[in-house]
Amino acid sequence: MRKIKIFDTTLRDGEQAPDYKMSKEGKIVIAKKLDEMRVDVIEAGFAGSNIKDSETIKDIAKNVKNTIVVSLSRCKESEIDVAYEAVKDAVKPGIHVFIATSDIHIKDKLHSTREEVIEIVRRCVSYAKGKCEYIEFSLEDATRTDKDYACKVIDTAIEAGANVINIPDTVGFITPIEFTEFLTYIKGHSRINEVEMSVLCHNDLGLATSNTMTAIRCGANQVECTVNGIGERAGNTALEQVVAVLKTRGDLFQAYTDIDTKKIKDISDTVIEVTGNPVQKNYPVVGLNAFRHEAGIHQDGIIKNPETYEIMNPVDYGVDVDGIVLGIHSGKSAFIRKIISMGYNPEHYDIYEVVRLSKSFFEENDSITDEEFSEILSNAQKKVLVKA
Repeated sequence: MRKIKIFDTTLRDGEQAPDYKMSKEGKIVIAKKLDEMRVDVIEAGFAGSNIKDSETIKDIAKNVKNTIVVSLSRCKESEIDVAYEAVKDAVKPGIHVFIATSDIHIKDKLHSTREEVIEIVRRCVSYAKGKCEYIEFSLEDATRTDKDYACKVIDTAIEAGANVINIPDTVGFITPIEFTEFLTYIKGHSRINEVEMSVLCHNDLGLATSNTMTAIRCGANQVECTVNGIGERAGNTALEQVVAVLKTRGDLFQAYTDIDTKKIKDISDTVIEVTGNPVQKNYPVVGLNAFRHEAGIHQDGIIKNPETYEIMNPVDYGVDVDGIVLGIHSGKSAFIRKIISMGYNPEHYDIYEVVRLSKSFFEENDSITDEEFSEILSNAQKKVLVKA
């Protein structure tokens, strides 16, 4: 079993999503909770983007006790200076430098050439290494970069002092099959095996978690993600999903994380509160319905043995929920369970009448209160025969 490091970018890429702005106080609360749940790296922001972000990163760096705290920086010496100033007071400071490497980005965004980018990487990674020990380098739009050129960039960054090489699927373009081929190629044709290989996958095609798990199978030992999968456009790989996959299917991946999974629901709720953006009800692991069941067949199985329909124990993820939800699809077992939970003896009621009356109620209503259910029970009591 090998450890997979969790690099959290909720406070940087997560906040870059429209309508996901976070206050300084909210960011500090989130950072402290990420630290407590044993995230390995916190990307606290992009110090070079504005003064407010820089000041917030400084406060985060002072409040985090155990985790590496990094700031993102473009390959510009002036921005690297600002990034280091923001994180230098952290117990474990780091700088995350990046530059685009795909031809479309080099030509149309940077108005540069492959050769010029190589020299910028060499100069700026070396410059950052002179500031602190932990240096991560990212090839922006790596998955649309020519493989041989990507290998040259990777080798240049490693020679200049990068500890971690990140391979981002910046626009969520690649598929798991292609990602396997890409990562296998660069592992066989570059020096990336000498350092930590990381990946950051975006979710534009809904493949972020699948691509991330593919990368782990291909040897990545760090994954970059966000709480609730927030981030640019369709978001990033979700922290809670990767951690849950490795906890549930560690046998397949032969890998684990140090994350305290019982804190996952709390950090999810905190991000929701700070950003003002809830997750959808059917969202994996932390969504309202992730461990709730209305269908009668499922409810019967869950009541007999939760593992019939739940591959995860909600308690393991800090989720406190009654998974049996009464509704129009519920069956006899769920209604009997409800009767018992209210302190009544189910033998005193005609269960089939309880089910019939309840389903009639749910034709017009989405949920039922205890008072409303008690009224149904009163109308479904068995008749007691009294001898003359």
